[in-house]
Amino acid sequence: MSHSTVPRSSAEAKRKTPSEETPAASGGATGPAGRTGKSPSGKLSFRVRFRRDRLLLLMTLPAVVLVLLFNYVPILGNVVAFQEYDPYISDNGVVSILNSPFVGLENFHRIFEDSAFWNAVQNTLILFFLQLVLFFPIPILLALLINSVVRPRIRAVSQAILYLPHFFSWVLVVAVFQQLFGGAGIFSQLLRQHGYDGLDFMTDPNTFPLLITAQSVWKDAGWGIIVFLAALASVSPDLYEAAAMDGAGRRRRMWHVTLPALRPVIALLLVLRVGDALTVGFEQILLQRDMVGPGAAEVLDTFVWWNGVRNQDFSYAAAAGLIKGVVSLGLVLAANKLAHLMGEQGVYKK
Repeated sequence: MSHSTVPRSSAEAKRKTPSEETPAASGGATGPAGRTGKSPSGKLSFRVRFRRDRLLLLMTLPAVVLVLLFNYVPILGNVVAFQEYDPYISDNGVVSILNSPFVGLENFHRIFEDSAFWNAVQNTLILFFLQLVLFFPIPILLALLINSVVRPRIRAVSQAILYLPHFFSWVLVVAVFQQLFGGAGIFSQLLRQHGYDGLDFMTDPNTFPLLITAQSVWKDAGWGIIVFLAALASVSPDLYEAAAMDGAGRRRRMWHVTLPALRPVIALLLVLRVGDALTVGFEQILLQRDMVGPGAAEVLDTFVWWNGVRNQDFSYAAAAGLIKGVVSLGLVLAANKLAHLMGEQGVYKK
């Protein structure tokens, strides 16, 4: 009789191989999610993920609460844009909102018929396009220039000098420009000493947009340099070596290696900048508004502040601010969609 026909003993029959063990005995899934907490598709269940990450969630809870209280709860106050809001009805702001009469879209009709509002929109768009064309490329060019410097000490000193004005307040920035380009500034005094007429850029409405752009470049270009240098640090040196071995010069290596590495960061910052198009610097412009007059210096932020805080027309200012917020959201979504069409991630993935 062959070995395969010999019957197994009762003890051998009771023993089972690991492959023959039941799922419950081997610690496998016993239900829809199983003891391992995995679904049939292999993903961890919400309960397991919550138990695993509960400490991290607890650590982020205070930040989430602060964001909700100071960023999302105040959005409910936009209801005053549809009211004739009177803050003096009660000492409690919520009671004042509840007791203020609704006027529907009357405040929006007033805004669209107000020539001062459209003047503020025009000034805002002019400043945005100037800063987009003149200010946005400068940090990229400076980052490429600093990245090409061989000596680390020179790079560090240059980066620190360019980044230093970012810590200055706008009051100090305006004061510095006043001492340089004002009617009694250094350049005006030099011109008068040589027989020429002095100049005063600080009070000239025609040069005010260029002045605002120059101040923004001097103050915030250093911050943009840090962002682009961080992106350049992630580029592998092997790519430059391979391009050099293929005969690519410095310009071609910059065009085919460096700039493609910066494309995701450029796209992200460009989307954020477009979404911030209607916000061109409230404090900076408010400090210089009286120098050139509201005709040249009034933007949407100062328009909202002047009507809401100074004139106490809170509903009218809230309506203008709501229009600005909705348009800014639309610009972000449109710019992000354009980034997706160009093959970039943008602010969020598809």
